[in-house]
Amino acid sequence: MYKDRGILRSVGLVAERNKLEEDLEAILERGASLWPSLKGARFFVTGGTGFIGTWFLESFVWLNERLNLGMQAVVLTRDVQAFTNKAPHIARHSGITLLTGDVRNFVFPEGKFSIVIHGATDASAKLLAEDPVQMFDTIVEGTRHTLDFAVQSGANKFLFLSSGAVYGEQPAHIQHWSELDYNGPDCSNAGSAYAEGKRAAELLCALYAKQHGIETKLARCFAFVGPYLPLDIHFAIGNFIRDAMAKKTIQVNGDGTPYRSYLYAADLTFWLWTVLVNGKISTPYNIGSEEAISIGELATLVDRTLGGKGVTVRENPRAGVSPKRYVPSVQRAKAELGLTQTVTLEQAIIKTARWHGWKEHV
Repeated sequence: MYKDRGILRSVGLVAERNKLEEDLEAILERGASLWPSLKGARFFVTGGTGFIGTWFLESFVWLNERLNLGMQAVVLTRDVQAFTNKAPHIARHSGITLLTGDVRNFVFPEGKFSIVIHGATDASAKLLAEDPVQMFDTIVEGTRHTLDFAVQSGANKFLFLSSGAVYGEQPAHIQHWSELDYNGPDCSNAGSAYAEGKRAAELLCALYAKQHGIETKLARCFAFVGPYLPLDIHFAIGNFIRDAMAKKTIQVNGDGTPYRSYLYAADLTFWLWTVLVNGKISTPYNIGSEEAISIGELATLVDRTLGGKGVTVRENPRAGVSPKRYVPSVQRAKAELGLTQTVTLEQAIIKTARWHGWKEHV
């Protein structure tokens, strides 16, 4: 079906794309039934310069080049030059237009749009600690402003990138958070600004779907790994990969008992495209992996996979304290949308490390 692949437009684009070609081709092939409905679509994207957004735009440009879909995207960013430095092959692509602005008050671009992808959130631990009001406002005001734009521009689909944080702290007896579990974060705790912001934003999406007829789609994102993941901020798996690549001992700062799960970025990207096209209106879908692994076990896996110098754990587990968990159930995504995880965690670690320059020793 896809024999005529076309010709990419620049040497720089070819060089960058070769790094992700296998993943991008897999997304293209898996979504054969999705792409025809997007032909000629005009997108507005917020959060397009972050980890998830960059992957979405990588696949957007790849699909345009390979399938000649004629899609266009206006991408909101606070720093055009920073994104151009990070991903010049995306920033300079003919199908992409960068728009400078803040998600809370950007000037609406002119013309009609088909689809809005709203993922703009500063999820940094530093901002949450220092200015939780700004974090909350960015999420809630930004979502409402973007929804208002969707109404004005005539967009019929609106994909909101929410978070598994909306569930609050996972009780020990719940192995996997389901979309039917209603717990919620502690609304009296300033540390809940991110989670409560996402909850309020989901409600806004439901309200706009009811009042304005927009097809709002909700993706509750958990934890991920892959190329473009920063290795130098608060993501444990990124820090572990960085240290193993540098042949340093991996340091686990806590006791290593909390459980997480990690979905590879290419699977994540395909899942988001699927929720956008086929997800039910105002129905949340967990996006992540069900394969739980403790932070200590993760450190050991990264160390062994990349040939690091070992692992040290700073604290001892506390007696009688159940390990914390942040692990989704993705049964709804499987049953309703046919979504599956295709890349193992070990494969994801290797792919991420290779993208950052790691080479296996023969």
